[in-house]
Amino acid sequence: MKILLTAINAKYIHSNLAVYSLQAYAEAQGHKIERAEYTINNQLDDILEKIYCQKPDVLIFSCYIWNIEYVRELAAEFHKLRPEVPIWVGGPEVSFETERFLKENPAITGIMMGEGEQTLTELCTSFEQESSLEKIDGISYRRGDGTVAVQPLRSLLPMDELPFCYANLQDFEHRIIYYESSRGCPFSCSYCLSSVDKKLRFRSLPLVYRELQFFIDAKVPQVKFVDRTFNCRHEHAMGIWNYIKEHDNGITNFHFEISADLLREDELELISDMRPGLIQLEIGVQSTNGSTIREIHRTMRLEDVYRAVNRVKAGKNIHQHLDLIAGLPFEDYERFQQSFDDIYALHPQQLQLGFLKVLKGSYMYEHASEYGLIYRTKPPYEVLASKWVSYDEMLEIRLVEEMLELHYNSGQFLTYLAVLEQRYASAFQMFLDMGHFYRSHGYLDCSHNRVRRTEIVLEFAESVDAGHRAAYEEALIFDLYKIEKSKSRPIWARDLALEKKKTSAYLRAHGLEKKYCHLEKFNWLDARGTLRQKEQPMWLLFAYEVRDPLTNEAAFTEISEAEMEGDTTWNRSEN
Repeated sequence: MKILLTAINAKYIHSNLAVYSLQAYAEAQGHKIERAEYTINNQLDDILEKIYCQKPDVLIFSCYIWNIEYVRELAAEFHKLRPEVPIWVGGPEVSFETERFLKENPAITGIMMGEGEQTLTELCTSFEQESSLEKIDGISYRRGDGTVAVQPLRSLLPMDELPFCYANLQDFEHRIIYYESSRGCPFSCSYCLSSVDKKLRFRSLPLVYRELQFFIDAKVPQVKFVDRTFNCRHEHAMGIWNYIKEHDNGITNFHFEISADLLREDELELISDMRPGLIQLEIGVQSTNGSTIREIHRTMRLEDVYRAVNRVKAGKNIHQHLDLIAGLPFEDYERFQQSFDDIYALHPQQLQLGFLKVLKGSYMYEHASEYGLIYRTKPPYEVLASKWVSYDEMLEIRLVEEMLELHYNSGQFLTYLAVLEQRYASAFQMFLDMGHFYRSHGYLDCSHNRVRRTEIVLEFAESVDAGHRAAYEEALIFDLYKIEKSKSRPIWARDLALEKKKTSAYLRAHGLEKKYCHLEKFNWLDARGTLRQKEQPMWLLFAYEVRDPLTNEAAFTEISEAEMEGDTTWNRSEN
């Protein structure tokens, strides 16, 4: 019997930990499972063709908000072609309101609810022996008479019983590796499905160490922990952080989702001494409004969040990613603007502005009417409006989010933004004004390369702060060359040919190759990236073979005008 376990990921670089874990557990129990992975960027007809040509006897899909519409359509079309093949689904998007889901999707035979490792194993036995499904917990299925049976949820497995599923790393070349050392969450955030599972389970540390060493020995680029609150158990977090620090291979990066306010002094001291780029932290702040935090049942001490984020930032060795959610209860448009400004002021490497999703099974879903939530009927179920925020206001927030992604989270305009921020009391308003400028000039309607976008944002800066054009120009040139040796320049940039002899002579004198570096003269910018008008111009040498491990920016060195003149004296005398 051929059982085909299928994942449809959001991107090629993603992998689906769930299907690998289910396959590994079932095969450890003696069952043969085949696996197929696609992405939502594949044509649906191509996926249908590939699945059909594999001729499965049972077809199983892993379902999430990003792929459920694909799964529905694929199941319906495949069922027309092979009506005798049972189609099963599992995952967070189908684990709730299962009877309704089966009635709305007649091509689907059954649902695995919640964790699926043991459930799939028992289903495999049933498929192979053609036995009854009545004694299998954790499933909902269509009986022969068309009615739907909903079995009790099953008890959860100890984490150490789950086999390691990354033995063959060839399957993960150029893809992110996801790893879990715990399941469940101790908190009860009303918008999150992790709060449904209150039983928090951990993989034993000796087992985790062996598995992490496998990744370290293989020098994989990144391991992304999917633990919902990695540092909720102090001893567990310290054990893992100590291990990866002591066994650092100089290459592998580890990503953790944490609660910043839970970070203790010994944890902060430990991570502050790690290699730059060894770990990165994702911190869900969501809001700085106390009333909102209480209403969503979130446990968080904001003063401790600020303290921890600033401590980590001061170490200059850890990438921080902070999250905000728009559309939460008790946070109106003006108060969300304050939350945005509060978190932006911390200047993390990434600030993700997300929008509330009303997920089936969550407390938020059950209380949507109470909050006046208007949200999309189809995934990802994002909120359009609520009692506190109108749709017009949500559109403004979305415009801010687009500008934030293009100019801040891209890392391409940070020096420019640092200058522009001095003009504004509110970062939210700064990005909103930028968005309105883009819209009024028709710049939102098409994509732009980096150089063209540099020209656009200078136009915007002139519209709000015309007196400091020279400072914005230099900030943008700095931002352009700190990322890469640009092959083209903005229309307003100085002609490099005017000083080509001087720069070429300096590079030759120091044994530097042009393709790996760039020299640029600045009258405002210093080597720390701060702007101030100077009596003498200064040169910056960008070296692209040496990069910041957190930002990937090129290293740069300050060179005085006198040094540049000294290195070119011989060249002028020859001429």
